Amino acid sequence: MDLGLLALIAWWAPFVSFLIIGIFIRKYGKLSAALSITAIGISLILSILILLNIKELENPVLKNLVWLPYGTENGIPSQSSIFFGLFLDNLSAIMLFVVTLVAFAVQVYSLGYMSDETPPSLGRYYAYHSLFVFSMIGLTFSKNILQMFVFWELVGVCSYLLIGFYYYKPEAARAALKAFWITKLGDVGFITGILVLYFKFGNLDIYNLINNPELLKGAGTLGSVILLLLFCGAVGKSAQFPLHIWLPDAMEGPTPVSALIHAATMVAAGVYMVSRLFPVFSEFPDVMWIILILGAFTAFFAATMALVQDDIKRVLAYSTISQLGYMMAALGAGSLIAGFFHLFTHAYFKALLFLGAGAAIHAVHSNSIWDMGGLLKKAPVTAITFGIATLALAGIPPFAGFFSKEEILVATFSYANKLPFYLLLITVFLTAFYMGRAYTVAFFGKPRGEKAEHAHDPDITMKFSLVLLAIFSIFAGFYAGKISHLLEYLAGHEGEASHGGANLTVLSLSFALIGLLSSYYIYAKVPQFAENMSKRFSFVYTLLQRRYYIDDIFEWIFRRILLGLSAFTAWFDRHVIDGIVNWVIYTTGRIGRSLRVIQTGVIQDYLFYIALGSIVLLVLILRGF
Repeated sequence: MDLGLLALIAWWAPFVSFLIIGIFIRKYGKLSAALSITAIGISLILSILILLNIKELENPVLKNLVWLPYGTENGIPSQSSIFFGLFLDNLSAIMLFVVTLVAFAVQVYSLGYMSDETPPSLGRYYAYHSLFVFSMIGLTFSKNILQMFVFWELVGVCSYLLIGFYYYKPEAARAALKAFWITKLGDVGFITGILVLYFKFGNLDIYNLINNPELLKGAGTLGSVILLLLFCGAVGKSAQFPLHIWLPDAMEGPTPVSALIHAATMVAAGVYMVSRLFPVFSEFPDVMWIILILGAFTAFFAATMALVQDDIKRVLAYSTISQLGYMMAALGAGSLIAGFFHLFTHAYFKALLFLGAGAAIHAVHSNSIWDMGGLLKKAPVTAITFGIATLALAGIPPFAGFFSKEEILVATFSYANKLPFYLLLITVFLTAFYMGRAYTVAFFGKPRGEKAEHAHDPDITMKFSLVLLAIFSIFAGFYAGKISHLLEYLAGHEGEASHGGANLTVLSLSFALIGLLSSYYIYAKVPQFAENMSKRFSFVYTLLQRRYYIDDIFEWIFRRILLGLSAFTAWFDRHVIDGIVNWVIYTTGRIGRSLRVIQTGVIQDYLFYIALGSIVLLVLILRGF
C-alpha cells in the first residue's frame, strides 16, 4: 500500500472541495456542505487506513519537490535549496487522524447548528472549513520549516475568516482582528528564527534537523536563540501567556468553529511544532525550562480566570488555554509522549465540550450559564455527553483526560524543580471546580426562564457528533501504550510511557474529586455562599473578571504607543519625505522655467552659445584648471 499516495489524497481532497465550492457552487449551501463533508470523510477514511498500516511507517515517507532552488551539486539541487514536500511518519499520521476526525464531527454537527443560515452564507462557511482542514493537514505534513510557516499563516487566515464569519457584528469583527494581530506578533519571532536558521546553517529541512540535533547544539547560545524565536510562534498560536488574550474573544465565531479551530486543531499547532522538533528542543535545557515554566504558569493562570466566567464558551476558552499550558509544560519537562498524548485526548473531549455547549446555547438561545438550568432532564443526550467530557477534562478515570493528565504530572514531578508540578496540581483542582460549577449551574436544578423550560436535545446530525466524540472521550485514554510505542523513536530516552506511583495518582484524583464535589455543593446547595464570597473578596473577583487587566494593558499599548507611533510615522511621511520630494520637483520646475528663456529657436543664438562655451572651456584649460 502506497501510504504516501494516501496521505497526498487525504491532504488535497479538502482543497479540491474548497476550489469547487468557492468557484462554482457557493450559492448552493447544502450542496457545498455535502461536498465539504464528503472530502473530509475521504481524508478521515484514508487517515484510518494509514493508522492501520502504521508499522510500515517505521521509516518515514518523504516526498520532495524543488520549491526555491539555490544552486546545484552534480546536477542535483543543493541542500540549501528549499523543498515543498511531504513528511509522513507516526507523529504526523496520528495528528492527521485527530484533525480529520474532529473536522468531520464538527462539519456534520454544523448541518444542524447552521441550518438557519442563507445558502450563500452556508456555502461560504463550508468553503472556509475546507480551506482550514487543507491548511492544517499541510502544516502537519510539512517537509521543512518554511513550508510549515506558509501553512501556519494559512491556518491563521482561516481562523480570522471564521472568527469574523458574522462580520456584520462589530464584536466579531474586532475579535477577528485581535486574533489576527496577536498571533502575528508571535509569528514575527517565528519567521525571524527561520531566517536566522537558514542564513546560519543553510538548512530548513525538518527531517535533517531532527536527525542531526547537534547542528544547532554546536551553535551554543545562537541555537537557543533560534529555538526561542521559533517558540514565539507557538506562544501566539497556542495562546500561551502573555499572548493568550485573543482566544477568549475568538468565541464570537460560530460555536462549531470554536470546537474545530480554537479547541482541537489550530491552537494545538504550536504544541505540534514543538513536538515535531522535539529532538532539537530537548538538546537545550535552558529552552526546555522556559517552555516548562511558561506552560505551567499559563495552565494555572488561565484556570483562575475560568472560575468567574458566566459565558459557557468563555469558560471553555480559558480551559483550552489552561490545557495547552499542560501540554507545553509536559514538553518542557522532557516528555514528548505525555505532551502529545494530552493533545490527542484533549482534542476529543474539548471539541465535545464546545459542541455540547453549542447544543445548550441552541436550546436556550443564550450563552450565559445562568440562563440555563435543568438541562439534564430537558436535553439528556446533551447533558450526558457534556458530562462525559467534563469528567474527562477534570481527570476522572476511566475517561481519557485522566490518563494523559497523569502522565504530565508524572513528567513534571520527575523534574528537579517542583514549582511547575505544584502549579499543575493546583490547576487540577481549579479545572474540576470551574467545570463542576458550569455543569451544576447549566444542567442541574430547575430551568431558569421560559426558554430553558422549553429546551430540548438537538437534531440527529448534532447528536451524532456528540455521541461520536463522547466515545473517543471515554476510550482514547487507553491508547497510552500505543502512542508511547509509536513515538518512542522521537522521544529518545523516554521509551515506554511512564506511569506514576499510586500516591501521585491518589493525590491528583483527590484534588479533582474535591473540586467537583465542592463546586456541586456550593452552587447546588448553598448558592448564596458564592455570592457572599464574591462580595467579600470583591477585589479578587474584579481582578479575575477583568482578566488581570492584561487586555487593558495591551489596549493601552496599542492606543497610546502603536497608534501614536503610526500617527507620527504618517506625519513624517507626509511632511518630511513627501516634502523633500515635492521641494525637488518644485525646484526642478523653477530652474526649468528660468532656463527656458534661452531656448529661442534661432540657430544664430545657438551658434553664439556654442562659441562662447568653447572659448570659456579653452580659457579654463589654458589656465590649468
